Amino acid sequence: MDADVLIIGAGPVGLIAALDLSSRGVSVILVEERDFLEPPSVKCNHVASRTMESLRRLGIAAEVRAAGLPRDYPQDVAFRTSLTGREFARIPIPASGQRYTSRTGPDTGWATPEPPHRINQTFLEPILARQVARAPGVTLLNRVRFRSLAQDSSSVSAVVCDAGGAHERTIRVRYLIGADGGRSPVRKQIGAKLGGDPVLQHVQSTCIRAPELYSRMTAREPRAWGYYTFNARRVGHVYAIDGRGMFLVHTYLSPEEAETEGAVDRDAAIRAILGVDEMFEYEVVSKEDWIARRLLADRFRDRRVFLAGDACHLWVPFAGFGMNAGIADALNLTWLLGACLGGWAEDGILDAYEAERWPITEQVSRFAMDHQRKLARPGIPGALEEPTPEGEAARRSFGAAMRALNEPQFAAAGLNYGYAYHGSPIIAYDGEEAPGYTMGDYVPSTVPGCRAPHCTLADGSSLYDHLSPGYTAVVPGGIEVTVLAAEARRRGIPFAVLESDVLAPQYREPVTLIRQDQTVIWRGVPPDRETSARLWEKLRGAGG
Repeated sequence: MDADVLIIGAGPVGLIAALDLSSRGVSVILVEERDFLEPPSVKCNHVASRTMESLRRLGIAAEVRAAGLPRDYPQDVAFRTSLTGREFARIPIPASGQRYTSRTGPDTGWATPEPPHRINQTFLEPILARQVARAPGVTLLNRVRFRSLAQDSSSVSAVVCDAGGAHERTIRVRYLIGADGGRSPVRKQIGAKLGGDPVLQHVQSTCIRAPELYSRMTAREPRAWGYYTFNARRVGHVYAIDGRGMFLVHTYLSPEEAETEGAVDRDAAIRAILGVDEMFEYEVVSKEDWIARRLLADRFRDRRVFLAGDACHLWVPFAGFGMNAGIADALNLTWLLGACLGGWAEDGILDAYEAERWPITEQVSRFAMDHQRKLARPGIPGALEEPTPEGEAARRSFGAAMRALNEPQFAAAGLNYGYAYHGSPIIAYDGEEAPGYTMGDYVPSTVPGCRAPHCTLADGSSLYDHLSPGYTAVVPGGIEVTVLAAEARRRGIPFAVLESDVLAPQYREPVTLIRQDQTVIWRGVPPDRETSARLWEKLRGAGG
């Protein structure tokens, strides 16, 4: 074998998959068509809390949080008649420098060691690429293109060539991950099909450089990371990329406008969103128009080949949850592959990947689709821009409605923490239903399949900081799990015990068993030898 795992695609999903596999002692070859450190297009402006928790485990959360917007730049979302016009609502989100201490805003009271972070992918990806370039056991091949694959009962052989199409060679590995985006050649090779809603919205997306915009905005209001603009001429979104004058402008097209190419004058639309006249100068850095979709692959796996991220699901890129869901795919899969390649799990453990991730991505895609449809019909009041009492009343009412509609996506506790894995072959369910969740709200729970509730321990560390690479038994002081531990050692399963008297109230059972991705997989009284043996066989994919 040339390596244990071949990853096609070095975007955030592929890069984090490589880092996690490296941390497990798994050898990796990562193939990417672009040059090393070639920046991606300006897209995806958000790293979710659950992703930040995983970056904390990988040791790079602090580096990521220090990048992007300046440390004192507010990450608020403002609602205005135009970028330089009247502001009528705001969702407060702290600057990165105050993220661990601020209690202002709807996402600052979360039970997590790592709050979310706003950073554009153009800054995030180089951090990950540099980490991968020095990660043990990882070979990064830039300017290399994937062509085809074949697999047998023990390996996958992939044909690759250089970016120009020459110098073909074959790479033989045990497993292959297709993290190669929405047009995924790997998906096509295994015959997986996308299905869903192919067109929800057409968007003109333009990255511009305009440092003078800040001086054109009202001095009464602080800067913001995101600006939602509404006026009779155009509805759009503007995102601050570097805090110094680079912005991403989204112009939303009506169905009628989308039917005819060139029907919307890009410059005129941008000026309507910004609220500037034709004399104002700005530089177009890049253009990347896109279509909002809701598409999900009919399967995420073909034997030894797996799909992750945009290769298996595409949806409206609201709140960055396309990228973050892809990273969650990758970390679910790399944990399973690490268990298999580490020799303590059977091949059956890999069946959990599709069983766990497909239903969750289907749920999240519907959240995104439903939210996009609400945003597409804002019903702008006619008096919204008027400097009159009627205009003031319209702004007050519309602002309250827009904040209520959008706050759940920018303070998405439910999408971060609320989902649960149902029907997994490697989770020992006990009959209790997991609590429901919405985009913005969730109920902490230790029902098997749920995210283990966070708590800060007596020494100030996070419970998550103590999770082993395999499983951790969380117990109150005085509870013994010697039999469970002995049966884990007999099978070579990584196992640790976390004993604490300051656990969250949801830890009501004597023993709560948690795997490294923070998923509760069993709870109950300390089991005897027979029960422990049966439990471990199930958890390691050998039945039971």
